[in-house]
Amino acid sequence: MTEQRSRREFLGISALGLGLAASIAPAQPAEGNASKDAAAANGGPAEGKEIGVRVTASEKRYAAAPSIRWHSASGTPGGERIALDPSKKFQEILGFGGAFTDAACYLFNRMPAEARGKLFHEMFDPSEMGLSVCRTCIGASDYSVQLYSFDDGQADPDLTRFSIAHDREYILPMLRQARQVNPDLFLFSSPWSPPGWMKPNDSMLGGSMRKFYLEVYAQYLLKFLQGYAAEGVPIQAITPQNEVDTDQDGKMPACVWAQEYEIEFVRDHFGPLLEQTKTPTKIWILDHNYNLWGRAVCELEDEKLRPYCSGIAWHFYAGTPDMMSRAHEAFPDVEMYLTEASPDYKDPDYATNWCKWGGTFTDILRNWCRSITTWNLALDENGRPNIGPFTAGGMVTIDSQSGEISRSGLFWATTHYSRAIHRGAHRFDSQGDAAGLQHVAAENPGGQQALILTNAGPARTIELRMANLAAEIPVEENSLTSLTWG
Repeated sequence: MTEQRSRREFLGISALGLGLAASIAPAQPAEGNASKDAAAANGGPAEGKEIGVRVTASEKRYAAAPSIRWHSASGTPGGERIALDPSKKFQEILGFGGAFTDAACYLFNRMPAEARGKLFHEMFDPSEMGLSVCRTCIGASDYSVQLYSFDDGQADPDLTRFSIAHDREYILPMLRQARQVNPDLFLFSSPWSPPGWMKPNDSMLGGSMRKFYLEVYAQYLLKFLQGYAAEGVPIQAITPQNEVDTDQDGKMPACVWAQEYEIEFVRDHFGPLLEQTKTPTKIWILDHNYNLWGRAVCELEDEKLRPYCSGIAWHFYAGTPDMMSRAHEAFPDVEMYLTEASPDYKDPDYATNWCKWGGTFTDILRNWCRSITTWNLALDENGRPNIGPFTAGGMVTIDSQSGEISRSGLFWATTHYSRAIHRGAHRFDSQGDAAGLQHVAAENPGGQQALILTNAGPARTIELRMANLAAEIPVEENSLTSLTWG
């Protein structure tokens, strides 16, 4: 039996990379008798405006805490502070979510209808967690009940056998139900492997893409998009290949794509095909780790590819988030999306590592990402169903015997971000010098502002400064704190 390993161990990464550290800018003290509305004129709140507070720490889970009010700032800033400047805005936010893998949909489908309805309300309803950017798999991934493509068997270049019948059993019904709960759910899809007959090893496990079949594969993906749309599940974006730079040692559905193959596929086949058929699905390239930022830049330098590519899809397993900023600097009009980040169910802190994930999300957002979509929405207590070598855990765990649902540290971190930062929000500038404290700020459509604090250190009180206003924020040890006002 193959020894189980985490994805990070497989890739030789020993710890989470931290993002580019924010430069420190001291807050300016208020002078004289400035108007209480000066901050509002600068995009901030008025004096006396209430700040809503939610906390995850110790036994608290996204718990309401006493509200705090903005007040006129004194002439001397406090010792640990964060300065906010809503006039300096960055990327627009699309949202947060997870992956509707075959495994997750299989488990969701097995739940009693009432229990599933309650869970989907909690996870997808805009009045609750409001997950809004989710991933689907084109055929089997490593987290599937069985190995399959939409055209298995001998070579079939005319795609006469193509069928999405497998997905009609429980994947499409779960996607439709989630869309009923959140009609604005944005779905993007990724293949782990083309049908085996398109590869030299004649298998979906490992191997590489054959250039000979690029045109046929474009038709294959188009048929997938058309088939899902006909089932009432339109897909808004697609990546040509999950993790283009690894065959996973042939232990799971995977496929290596040479850089020039991905360029040719998007530029000469898939992009023109979507254009000709007026298919509105966006194409995102790479769908792999931060440390392949150079490959993404090189692909985007092809002027004939650029019109067909709107974004870069990133994974967090190797490299550091600041590498996304390098790609942004080269192509500032190309959008960045975090499309996979997975917990390990064997992690002893799996249920309480919200600070790890809160800090990870902060680093991702501070390096230009518009969305964060993690891996399996649900798995069982043993990280199954699973046909691959990894030990991923779900955002939620559904016990295989009792059906009991438990929520991971990732779940609670995602809750803070998805509930505080809404679609259409813009990240704005936050600077601070509090050791062990990470922060990210955003302004939602309609003017509500939000700040999420990840405190992996001891309890302390942080002073917020915005123009001539201040607020003192108590943060607990090992905590996430969401602040909203306006």
